[in-house]
Amino acid sequence: MEKRPVDVVVISDVHLGTYGCHARELVAYLKSIAPNILILNGDIIDGWQFSKRYFPSAHMAVIKEILNLMTKGTRVFYITGNHDELLRKYADFQLSNFTLTDKLVLEIDNKMTWIFHGDVFDNTTKGGAKFLAKLGSSGYGMLILFNRFVNFVLKLFGREKLSISKKVMAEVNKAVTKINDFEMIAAELAIEKKYDYVICGHIHQPQKRVVENANGKVTYLNSGDWVEHLTALEYSQNEWKIFTYDEKDFQHIPATDLSRKISVVTDEINFYINSLAI
Repeated sequence: MEKRPVDVVVISDVHLGTYGCHARELVAYLKSIAPNILILNGDIIDGWQFSKRYFPSAHMAVIKEILNLMTKGTRVFYITGNHDELLRKYADFQLSNFTLTDKLVLEIDNKMTWIFHGDVFDNTTKGGAKFLAKLGSSGYGMLILFNRFVNFVLKLFGREKLSISKKVMAEVNKAVTKINDFEMIAAELAIEKKYDYVICGHIHQPQKRVVENANGKVTYLNSGDWVEHLTALEYSQNEWKIFTYDEKDFQHIPATDLSRKISVVTDEINFYINSLAI
């Protein structure tokens, strides 16, 4: 299978090491693309729920496929999130094609794109509320397991699958975003800083919309997640798009396939990782 060339790919909220992670689907997606730049926008490995007892081969295959992309020339930026916050002490670490950072700005086709996970705007991940957030994260993991059992029973009776966890997460996020006004805060701050695009993750809600106020406008994007929505952001042909995984499109992907040679964009896409304090 010939890999699909993409300038930039952004994925977030994979939550490797948890039962909700759709690792096999993500591996299939990564095998299908040849990105010049891959941005891992936080919560890739779930440090809040990580356990030595659960890290299956499919989860390890995600890491292996990312490393494989790096060997083929893809530049990888790992932006830390709240679930992998332990990595923040090593921010701005660079090794070959890999960079670990807290925030990133890309200049693409003379337009500035500001990228960060987004938990900085979420009051539920700070102070005493952080304990409740971790507790809720564990409860969400149990909900995923219960949801899988329900779907197993429904399948036996020939019924369609039901995503209980997705509905619960949507209601929780609706309340959280209403309290914190997450998207508007990110967008308005990006307008103030004169960015053309702002990209977040964190709230597991894929999104692309233009936000405008008296000071200007910005395109707000969210890469969604690989727990419920199975989405990514792709920049290709001068446009950002939301990619949504569909199993039917990946049924014939072989276990291994030859990769075309790609090169990291240097002239069209510049990156800045210093002096990016919010």
